[in-house]
Amino acid sequence: MDILCIGEPLGEFNATRGEAGSFLFGLGGDTSNCAIAAARQGAKVAYAGALGDDSPGRSFRDAWKQEGVDDRFVATHPTAPTGLYFVDHGPQGHVFSYLRAGSAASLYGPRDLPRDLIGKVKVVQASGISQAISASACDAVFEAFALARSQGVLTAYDTNLRLKLWPLTRARAIIHAACAMADIVLPGLDDATQLTGLSEPDAIVDYYLGLGAKVVALTLGHEGSLVATPDRRERFVPIKVDAIDATGAGDCYDGALLAEFIRTGDAFTAAAYANVAAALSTQGYGAVAPLPRRADVEARMAQEAEAASR
Repeated sequence: MDILCIGEPLGEFNATRGEAGSFLFGLGGDTSNCAIAAARQGAKVAYAGALGDDSPGRSFRDAWKQEGVDDRFVATHPTAPTGLYFVDHGPQGHVFSYLRAGSAASLYGPRDLPRDLIGKVKVVQASGISQAISASACDAVFEAFALARSQGVLTAYDTNLRLKLWPLTRARAIIHAACAMADIVLPGLDDATQLTGLSEPDAIVDYYLGLGAKVVALTLGHEGSLVATPDRRERFVPIKVDAIDATGAGDCYDGALLAEFIRTGDAFTAAAYANVAAALSTQGYGAVAPLPRRADVEARMAQEAEAASR
C-alpha cells in the first residue's frame, strides 16, 4: 500500500450554473478527494474514517471500490449520519455550506486507527479538516502521525483551514502542531496567510520548513504553486484551462503530488505533475468527477512540453 488517507468523507450537492435550485450530487471531503486523485494516478491507496449507514455512505463504498481505494478500514456507524455539504458559485468563487454536526466521521478516534496498516504504507495523509471535526478525530491524526514517524513512514498534511469549524487561535495551535509532525506540508496561500500572519510565499514556505518539513508545496490558486525543500525552491506557473469549478483542485494537487512523489522520489517532478493535474480538475463540476487520470495528465504535459519547445 502506498498511501493511507485519514479524514471525513462528505456527500456533495453542487449548484450548477444551469437551472436555479439545481444541484448535482457527488462525493467530497478533502482527504477522500485526495485518495481518489492519488488512485487515479496509479497509487495504491487506503482510507480510514467512518460513514453513516445511509445512502451517501453506500455511495462512497461503491465509488471507492470503482476507484480502487481500499475501504476496509472505514467503519459504518449504525446511527450517526454521513456528513453533507453544499457548493454555491458566486462572484468570489465557490462557497461551502455544511451539514456535518454529529457525523459518523466526527466520532472517529485513536481507538479506531488501523495501527498495523500505518507501519506498512509509504505515506500517511491527513488535514486540518480531519482534526477540526472533533477532539477525538484530532487526537486520531496526532496518534497516526506519531505511529507513522516511529516506523519511518512519511507523513503529509494539508492545512485546509475552515474557520466555520473552529476559532483561528485553536486552529493555528493544532494545525501547526501537526505540521511539526509532517514531512510534507501542503498549505494553500489564503490559509497560510491567516495561520502564519505572513503574506509573501517565500516567507510562508520558510516558516513551514522551520517547523521541520522536508517538503513544502504552497498552492497559489490561479498563480500556480511554490515548492521548497531545505536546499531548493521552484515556482510552477499554471497551465491555461477553461476552468468551471475549483472545488477539489487543492485535493487533486495533494493526491497527484503524493502519488508522483512516491513514484519518482523527487518533490519537484511531483510538483510539476500535480500543477497540471490540479488545473485539469477544474474543468468540470464537483470534487471527484473531474479529477484527471494519469493518461490525461501525461498527455497534457506532453502538449505543454511540445508548445514550449517551438
